[in-house]
Amino acid sequence: MLSLADRYRSIRSRTEDICKPLSVEDYVIQSMEDVSPTKWHLAHTTWFFETFVLREFDPSYVPLNEQYAFLFNSYYVQAGQRFSRPHRGLLSRPRVDEVFAYRRHVDDSMIRLLSEAGDREEIRGVVEIGLNHEQQHQELMVTDIKHVLSINPLLPTYRELQIPSHQSLEDLTFTDMEEGICEIGHPGDGFAYDNESPRHRQFLEPYRLARRPVSNGEYLRFVNDGGYQNSLFWLSEGWNMVQEQGWQHPLYWLHENDDWLEFSLYGKIPLVPDAPLTHVSYFEADAYARWSGARLPTEFEWENAARQVDTSGHFSDAMLFHPRLEVAGADDFLGLFGSSWEWTSSHYSPYPGYRRPPGALGEYNGKFMSNQFVLRGGSCATPSDHIRLSYRNFFPAGARWQFSGIRLAQSIG
Repeated sequence: MLSLADRYRSIRSRTEDICKPLSVEDYVIQSMEDVSPTKWHLAHTTWFFETFVLREFDPSYVPLNEQYAFLFNSYYVQAGQRFSRPHRGLLSRPRVDEVFAYRRHVDDSMIRLLSEAGDREEIRGVVEIGLNHEQQHQELMVTDIKHVLSINPLLPTYRELQIPSHQSLEDLTFTDMEEGICEIGHPGDGFAYDNESPRHRQFLEPYRLARRPVSNGEYLRFVNDGGYQNSLFWLSEGWNMVQEQGWQHPLYWLHENDDWLEFSLYGKIPLVPDAPLTHVSYFEADAYARWSGARLPTEFEWENAARQVDTSGHFSDAMLFHPRLEVAGADDFLGLFGSSWEWTSSHYSPYPGYRRPPGALGEYNGKFMSNQFVLRGGSCATPSDHIRLSYRNFFPAGARWQFSGIRLAQSIG
């Protein structure tokens, strides 16, 4: 088992491995407000350790640059003032090499502190949050890099690799789940975010859950059937976004000369019908479910079904950032973990008895519990040791740039 210092080194190193295929210019581009430049991700994850660990527990620590506390704070109001999020792409300074120097400066102090006092419970707790925070930003870096490259008319590649192969899919079938009371939330062993607790009971009516996620080919039938032109399938706010933003198909799909293609981190490639669908919003997921005569599962239905499946799947460890579905195995459900996050119909709300932690770290999750929907399972950009059964991801209903897909559910009776 890795020591905390070795785990720190490993995760910090992996963040920089994600950046290796990039040119210097790629580090500084911001394509929309939701996307941050790669350079900012590298600095912000460093700021987290500097702010919440070194400044709190190491009286000998000397910051490399006091202005970084302002530049690289994200949304922690109690941690001080912040630079404007929409203008992060305008930060020509510090240079990329200076950001890496900042990481080295903080890393040296962190390793020294962990070697001397890493067994202190209060330090370990904050460092674990910081490491999981860094893993979240590893995933955000991948999705942000993809969006940044996608807006370039040249459609450049992130990395030249062979496209992962896809096996033929079985017909979409459903597994019946019985009614009853189930335990929801983190059981208390190992790390979890505060929004996964407290563990509580939830009564579920009988339902069916799809054995596998929706494929590109299945969603293409919705597109060809005029799904984006029929308001009857859409929630009102979603229909407004379709009209205002001109949605005609999932993000990154391309229709050229009667052929369907998609933009990937490997560049422009043919759309694979049997590959898992990704890059759809909650609105698109909900509209597709309604068109298909089904619905989206609640997060409680999803977790109840997923407890009988191990958490292995297609994650980011192999650095192959393109979804594929492993169809081998005898599990009732395929692809619940990895490949793509799966939208649920559950609003991101606190569990019964939830209390937001005190201090600035209490802003980590609790302050976002409004106007968002829960996604479950992880994606091809998620580190495998970052995911667990109770993990709750969340995004606004219109978000499309994440690796987010669909698994259908049906009510029984």
